[in-house]
Amino acid sequence: MKRLTAIAMSAAILLGAATFARGADGRTPPTDADYERHVAALKKQLPSDEFHIVMARPFVVVGDESPEVVRRRAKNTVLWAVERLKKDFFTKDPDDIIDVWLFKDKESYEEHCEQLFGAKPHTPFGFYSSRHKALIMNISTGGGTLVHEIVHPFMAANFPECPSWFNEGLASLYEQCGDNEGRIWGYTNWRLAGLQRAVDNRTVPPFERLCGTTTRQFYDEDRGTNYAQARYLCHYLQEKGLLVDYYQEFRRSVDDDPTGYKTLVRVLGEEDMTAFQKEWEGYVNELRFP
Repeated sequence: MKRLTAIAMSAAILLGAATFARGADGRTPPTDADYERHVAALKKQLPSDEFHIVMARPFVVVGDESPEVVRRRAKNTVLWAVERLKKDFFTKDPDDIIDVWLFKDKESYEEHCEQLFGAKPHTPFGFYSSRHKALIMNISTGGGTLVHEIVHPFMAANFPECPSWFNEGLASLYEQCGDNEGRIWGYTNWRLAGLQRAVDNRTVPPFERLCGTTTRQFYDEDRGTNYAQARYLCHYLQEKGLLVDYYQEFRRSVDDDPTGYKTLVRVLGEEDMTAFQKEWEGYVNELRFP
């Protein structure tokens, strides 16, 4: 397995060509001319000549490292992740052209967030802004957050009904990831320690409760446990060869099962979810990071 440890991007070069078809909602995806107009407008917004643009469809990558580094990040992280996510999960590209801003360090990230997007960043790593149609990253912290955030616009385009717990669980799975026979594969990461403490303290909620959280509950009640529990449920499903099946089955049955819990029980083939949770908690405690 090849581990992914960093991100990449650069100057106006087409790195990835994509074949677009009319989406299921009838909306026509961006054309070559749309991308050309978008890049021309984007060039006028660049804060300085230190910034370089690289096409990585369906994204446009902008970074203030050297052109070679920006180009490498675009190819080795953005396109790498897009290819593998689409192989297993997503058939449809985001409807809009999305910019990926890669700022070289903390100072650049904080200064340009405020300059370009009108607010200081709320996280030291990076975030996705649907309002600005942009992924905004402090790339010096590594590529994990970028891959995480790439999942969100794809999920919005392919599974808009997806609840926050699974959206964030899948995205978080790929914060630490690599290649497994041509497919994206999540590894253990820093979220494990907090989850193991919660398991030991018997404070991990039942899966039915996790799946039933509203968006506000998932984020507002989280102290690391919601993200970690969702991530390591996805990790378990991945290791058992069930993650892609779960995603596809959940999409098909979301009208009847909006939380995904009934689908989870069905895909796991479990009759006693209390017993399964004990098994899963044992699995979690056997994992190691680093």
